[in-house]
Amino acid sequence: MAKKAVASLQKGGGKEYTKVIITKRSEKTGAYTFKESMIHNDNVKDVVAAGTK
Repeated sequence: MAKKAVASLQKGGGKEYTKVIITKRSEKTGAYTFKESMIHNDNVKDVVAAGTK
């Protein structure tokens, strides 16, 4: 199924988006959490900068 999903993103406007995965570590428990999102290429730097703070 992954190939089918990736192939469908290559058609049309799918190339304009990037999958961003931000990793955060909880100060209380020390466990890692992951936030995944599809972001337009123009906004990737802003989202990553905001997610690392």
